[in-house]
Amino acid sequence: MDYQQKLAEKLTILNERGNGVLIRMNYIKKTCADPKMRPSLLTDKTMEPAIKYINKKFPNIDFRGNIQNLTGIQRQKSEVLAGAASYYDSFLDVVEFRDHVYELLNTIDACQCFFDIAINFDFTKNYLDLIITYTSVIITLSRIDDKKALVGMFNCAHEMTNGSSDPAYPRLGQMFVEYEHPWKKLTEEFGPHTRSVTAALLSLKMVYPRRNLPAEQWRSAQLLSLLSAPAAMLDPTCCDTMACEYLAMEVMERWIIIGFLLCHSSLNTNQASQELWKMALRSGLYLVLTRDEVLNIHKVSEDLFDSMKGYNKRVADIKECREHVLLNCGAVHRERRQFLRGAMMELFKVLEDEPGLLGPKALFVFMALSFSRDEVLWLVRHSENMPKIKTAEDYIDNQMAELLFHMEKLRGLMTKYSHVVQRYHVQYLAQFDALVLNDTIQNMYVCPEEESVLMTSFVSTLSALSVKQVEKKEEFDFRALRLDWLRLQAYTSVNKAPLPLMEYPDLAKVMNLIQFHTRMVDSLEELLQETSEVSMLGYYPRVFEKMFCQSSEEMTMKRYLMAFPLVCSHFSQCGHPLCPEETEAMEKKILRLCVTFLEQIAKQTSSVVLEICAEQCNLNDQLQPKHCAEAISAARHRKQKKPVPKKGEIQKEKPGAESLRKDRAVVTNMDKMHLMLTELCSSYSLCSEFIVFEHIVVPTEFLISHLETRLSEIIVRMANYNQTTEEIARPSDLLAGLRAYTASLHTLSSYINVDITRLVKNVLLQQTQPLDSRGGQTITTIYTKWFLESLLRQASNCLIVHCPTMHCFVNQATDSEPSFRAEEFSDISELQALAELIGPYGLKFLSENLMWHITSQVSELKKLVVENMDILVQMRNNFDKPEEMANLKKRLSGGENVLKRMTIIGVILSFRLMAQDGLKDILNKHCPNLIGPIDCLMDFISPEADIKVTLSIFELASAAGLTCDIDPALVAAISNMQTDNTSIDEEYKLSCLLLVYVGVSLPTLALDPNSFYSREHGGHNNNIHCLATAINQLAAAMFTVQNKNIEQHLKEFLMLASSTLLQLGQNVERMESKNRESIYLLLHRIVEESPFLSQDMLERCFPYVLLRNAYREVYRSFIITLG
Repeated sequence: MDYQQKLAEKLTILNERGNGVLIRMNYIKKTCADPKMRPSLLTDKTMEPAIKYINKKFPNIDFRGNIQNLTGIQRQKSEVLAGAASYYDSFLDVVEFRDHVYELLNTIDACQCFFDIAINFDFTKNYLDLIITYTSVIITLSRIDDKKALVGMFNCAHEMTNGSSDPAYPRLGQMFVEYEHPWKKLTEEFGPHTRSVTAALLSLKMVYPRRNLPAEQWRSAQLLSLLSAPAAMLDPTCCDTMACEYLAMEVMERWIIIGFLLCHSSLNTNQASQELWKMALRSGLYLVLTRDEVLNIHKVSEDLFDSMKGYNKRVADIKECREHVLLNCGAVHRERRQFLRGAMMELFKVLEDEPGLLGPKALFVFMALSFSRDEVLWLVRHSENMPKIKTAEDYIDNQMAELLFHMEKLRGLMTKYSHVVQRYHVQYLAQFDALVLNDTIQNMYVCPEEESVLMTSFVSTLSALSVKQVEKKEEFDFRALRLDWLRLQAYTSVNKAPLPLMEYPDLAKVMNLIQFHTRMVDSLEELLQETSEVSMLGYYPRVFEKMFCQSSEEMTMKRYLMAFPLVCSHFSQCGHPLCPEETEAMEKKILRLCVTFLEQIAKQTSSVVLEICAEQCNLNDQLQPKHCAEAISAARHRKQKKPVPKKGEIQKEKPGAESLRKDRAVVTNMDKMHLMLTELCSSYSLCSEFIVFEHIVVPTEFLISHLETRLSEIIVRMANYNQTTEEIARPSDLLAGLRAYTASLHTLSSYINVDITRLVKNVLLQQTQPLDSRGGQTITTIYTKWFLESLLRQASNCLIVHCPTMHCFVNQATDSEPSFRAEEFSDISELQALAELIGPYGLKFLSENLMWHITSQVSELKKLVVENMDILVQMRNNFDKPEEMANLKKRLSGGENVLKRMTIIGVILSFRLMAQDGLKDILNKHCPNLIGPIDCLMDFISPEADIKVTLSIFELASAAGLTCDIDPALVAAISNMQTDNTSIDEEYKLSCLLLVYVGVSLPTLALDPNSFYSREHGGHNNNIHCLATAINQLAAAMFTVQNKNIEQHLKEFLMLASSTLLQLGQNVERMESKNRESIYLLLHRIVEESPFLSQDMLERCFPYVLLRNAYREVYRSFIITLG
């Protein structure tokens, strides 16, 4: 008959089901209490009268007599049915669970089962777990305030829809009423089970006190130390109660406190029960029912016993225990955590050095994990509900990171060497356990058939094991064996069993040992989760974050901070299939916590790294050539008597003085930062990646992301751009600073495995774009803005002059002090530095902005051409008739404006050419093998080739910084200017007349005193030498767009310009002839720079002798000194 009861199977299934129901009840409670998640049925204003009526009349609700109160439900009955169905079904699960628990507990009582945690561990544990789970379900259910409203609304809607109440409603309503005061009802229910429950609890009297010891006794016993007995280091760790050694303290305390609350009569009759109960009451203030749902044990116990007669002494005991907890408990647990930190570190170091010890000493690992888990969870639940005491610091642990870190390291070690543990225990099971079990069976004087079959199967299963199975990586599964052992415990624990287990303790000890060893082989991960599961941290996010913040403030704890995000990787296993909604909500919450922790660690690390980089950048800056003037000056006057320093004057230290140190004990700021960096980087060594709810998390990526963001900000800040004062860092200075930062960042690779090269490339690539990945300004935008608004604007106003001789721009001599020196920002080295900083992409953006300014000027030029079109047409046709040209010229207006705008275009194009040259030099330096083929490709271009092909090659070459006959960027800009209003012929006519306009206006330049040619600069002081670049490139671009012959039109321009300039030479006495020679040189420069014109063409229309005389005249004013 006992075999038919299937006690083992029922206990297993009901415990699993009960956990799901409990989690479901807790989720419903949280959902109803949270305004954001609260069911819409309960928040709908139209439902308020119905809810009030249902709560008042529950469970006897009159659906017909008070229909006016239930109008809201009547109108939305289908929505109410759909919305409340899941809650109603969940509450029905509680009824069903309660029925099965009642039935099983009554069966166990009828069988008069024997319980002893040291003998039938699994049977006793499952029995006590079921009682606690059932109690927790009822208590959690009683805390759901809206349960009556939800059930009542569902039943109302059901009756309105189907004409009758739901069949289960009466029982459900009755249950809600019965458990209005849950503890009173539960104690009545468990009265008949007092004998069984008390017996099971009293079996803990040897186990619980041994676990509940102060840290001093742990320390004196050298608990968890493998080094305390070196001779026994290789001996397998065995004891009579293997599973009890890592049983959670909280589980035992829940059993004892809730068990004696339910079966309280034994507290007055049994001294052992009373002592065990009081010891548990002294362990803390709160017990967890599930998740973050806690039980205030002293308050609940006191309230219950206050209402009973004969329990005054127990109430006094409760008050005394509470006072003891408030005075001593915090300090006791603080000392335990302190001891465990050292013990865990020692254990990990020994096992890491000798992983072979994980086989015989595996129990030590699970004990260490379980003890640590107990202390972590105790602190969490008491921190959230901290009592008002004077010693609040006992409930604050700023070293929690270290304890969690060692737990993770031990877990990782067991996982890494699981094959070692598996191999050891397979041999142990086959060559020792199987033989001992066989001998034990042989020595038994009674062995019924059913039990004999089970035990024989145990021996045969274990004897068949071999190391070869491990080597072949075969999957082991001993779940059937362990379930059979639980069945055997149930069969042999009933009253008058043929084989009473209590008479064969040796069999129980051997089988409990075998069970532990089988778990080492096939469910190591499950056991690790069981002993080190701290998922409760996820339900106390405030405490979790507070612990992280407290640990991160301690220098010595920084190396352990990674334990906090890594702990989040274990939370995915705490869900239950009966409540998938909770898992979804938990996933979001835990991912947020994990990301927050990683962001904080990355933020701290990046701050330290970049502080070190900034310091190195400052030191590097001291070695820049610009700072050596003082040293050179001092060297020149070294022979002179050294002047006495003025009082209070601080002598400037030479670079390198910071490295001189008289005493190594003196700690500098850099020492502190390097120490902090070492500590923070050590935390990244815990793991390279981990999984949180199926999301792969890579901690170093958070660091790289932070460094990327911060480095982008620093680079922009180093540019030091001030739009008001026109201040900006020289490109070469910024480049030097950036190189110093990069060199310092590369040292981070010696601490952790991060790809700094990838980081720097990503950052610098973003800086070549107008905006970075966050939408912030980049140095490309800043330098583009500065060159356009500061340098080129002043060059357009002739305050800055383009200097072809020195390949830069220089300031004109003026009375006012210039805001910057143009040559310091535009010489070859600076533009090369600029090209290196912003690269081809950045220069392309700069070019696009330059082209926008050019097209603006071209638009204005076209308007001037249109205004003077008739005159220009006549001048084009009569350029060889001086008299007519003179008359027409008098009628022509806006000549100075045309030349001014063309000069501006020339200045912009000249600057672009200089920038392109800088890019070419940089690319030749970095990738000569790429530039060479592009250069060769240009040699194959012929005038007969398709213009689209030619422009494609020119675009490629231009991107590489090579100079092209036709500027593709200018062609694209002018092409985009074409409008629908004007035809191609009209555009072509405007282009031709624009050249005529420029050509006939050239003589007016001689009137400007700044048109004088400066030999020093290699150009004119009013930048008119840039007209050559403007005329050549603009003409080439315009006629390319219109698909016309560029050379033919430039020849026409040359003839017209030569004719007008020759007429200038005839007016010897007029003012126009003052700078005549300088203007002649401009004509020569136009031909010299043009790829389409030649000196032969020039000589045909302009005598070379005039050019030679012009050069002699302009050079005559300069004194040439030789020797």
